[in-house]
Amino acid sequence: MADRKVLLSEKWRIAWVFAAALVVASVFFPLPRAHADGCSDVDVVVARGTGEPGWLGDVVGNQLYGLLQDRLPVSTTAYPVAYPADYSFNVGAGTADLVGHMASQAASCPGQRFVLVGYSQGAAVVHAALGTGAMTGYPGRVQLPAYLGDRIAAVLLFGDPMRAIGWTVPGEYAGRTGDWCTGGDPVCGAGWNAPAHVSYSNSFVAAANFAAVRI
Repeated sequence: MADRKVLLSEKWRIAWVFAAALVVASVFFPLPRAHADGCSDVDVVVARGTGEPGWLGDVVGNQLYGLLQDRLPVSTTAYPVAYPADYSFNVGAGTADLVGHMASQAASCPGQRFVLVGYSQGAAVVHAALGTGAMTGYPGRVQLPAYLGDRIAAVLLFGDPMRAIGWTVPGEYAGRTGDWCTGGDPVCGAGWNAPAHVSYSNSFVAAANFAAVRI
């Protein structure tokens, strides 16, 4: 079990180096519509992938949020988790910012619910915050308290490294979690096709629909 608690094997480190290089070199995707400030019905909290540029992330977050704005039957805001998302793999910093943001929003907006989105290293951040077993000993990890967990409507994960080593979110989140892995993606699956790790656009409609029916 100790070996399974190691987030990154050498295979995944190499895969993420190639994948992140592809992210940086990827074409620009249009930003979604600007979101309004204040207490929306749903706050979409996005943890981007390693080296991923953009507000919420040009590979996943920006495109997905545009669809969520269209498909969720309520008002939305969005928040990019502030953490390095680099090769320091400082997942703990991501959990601290994610939990801190949610706590602040919950205090200011008592009726607000959340959709959590994690891509690649960002998926590991979400797992760590939720308390997935493989991540509980991660340095600097901040656990999401139960009262905030109850306000999560959906968790949307893409290119999830925990999936590759057989871990899923804790049981209380299982019915609210969608986890997408493109065939050949070396980060979330058994493949060696690095470009697959930046090829998630075909999953976004399904993910947005998944969230919409849980709001």
